[in-house]
Amino acid sequence: MILSEVLAKLRTDKRLKQAQVARYVSSHTDKPITFRAVSYWETGISQPSIEQFFALCDLYEVKDINYTFRGIEDNYKNILKLNELGKSRVEEYISLLLSNSFFSYREYQYESNIIPNYIKLYDVSVAAGTGNFLDNDSYEDFEVDDTVPHETDFAVRVGGDSMMPRFVDEQVVFVKSQEWVDVGDIGIFSLNGDSYIKKLGIGELISLNPMYEPIKLTEMDSVYVYGKVLG
Repeated sequence: MILSEVLAKLRTDKRLKQAQVARYVSSHTDKPITFRAVSYWETGISQPSIEQFFALCDLYEVKDINYTFRGIEDNYKNILKLNELGKSRVEEYISLLLSNSFFSYREYQYESNIIPNYIKLYDVSVAAGTGNFLDNDSYEDFEVDDTVPHETDFAVRVGGDSMMPRFVDEQVVFVKSQEWVDVGDIGIFSLNGDSYIKKLGIGELISLNPMYEPIKLTEMDSVYVYGKVLG
């Protein structure tokens, strides 16, 4: 099993926002994080530390790490095959684990005086999706914190690797809604009905990945700017 995919599924199964997870992990570890770290863990850009991993397991109520993250069945039934001395050793080890807050079960109650802030995260990848996605209802309310640029109006997910290394596949990017961008800016564009995240050049749309050729624009093309990418 892929760690990033399992972490994403565990969070969605609990119906938690990435910002909620970030606040929980921050309050149970020594290193504060933002929702961006959670997003990076779920897309495979980075991985949580051991301390953060155990905090996630606690939040998601993971009882069997081997089974949840590696697909390995538990061996609890093998305890019955042990003699009394072996069983006592197992009990001692369980008691030791229960004494550690990272392993013992605690009811998670999310409490915060912070009023959540949400933006629209459109359910289409921009490299390329299709059509004018800003006119449809295919989006989710995405909770953001104060690390997100204040001018952000909406968010989209990157599709593919054409904008690496700055933007990777499935990364959430934040956009200020406007109908123009300057040459050199990265924007969200509609080109002949397909949507892209690209850098605007002179008469062309440019990928940051040198493996991709620039897209030349002609007078016959239909080009529309959805907004400027802020980060």
